[in-house]
Amino acid sequence: MQRPRSRIASRCSRLSSQAASIPKSHATVLTSPTLKELEEGEVEVDLIPEDQIQLMLTDRAAEQLRTISTREHNPDAALRISIESGGCHGYQYKMALAGKRVLGDYHLVHPDIQPSNLYIDAVSLPMINGSVVDFATELIGSSFRIVANPQAKGGCGCGISWEMKE
Repeated sequence: MQRPRSRIASRCSRLSSQAASIPKSHATVLTSPTLKELEEGEVEVDLIPEDQIQLMLTDRAAEQLRTISTREHNPDAALRISIESGGCHGYQYKMALAGKRVLGDYHLVHPDIQPSNLYIDAVSLPMINGSVVDFATELIGSSFRIVANPQAKGGCGCGISWEMKE
């Protein structure tokens, strides 16, 4: 007898399959943090070489970022993505709008839709490298989200909290 799938497993599967069908592109790296920036910030992390950054940005996320930049009259306006300890599965995505790049951030953009700025700190990028950054509009609201994160196993139904693969 086949066991019924949980709502969380069904939702995660649905989000991953939806991500596969959404138009997206490999994000282009405009700026990488330097060793000097990391030393000044007392951050100990190995930098990911630009040719190994595999973050995807959907067209609709890039369009939303362009809209925000235009509305704010700021070509540097961006979505800042970071990872924090916490949530019900160990890690959680933190996303906020930012007005400019901070030293130590990677700066990525959609290759065709600009401005579509993403700022991701050097500690967080390895934990989401290979993921898809999307923007979804649902009845309960609109939001940016990380989908199809190859570094994650399991997660909560809200899609914010997740567990790192070992």
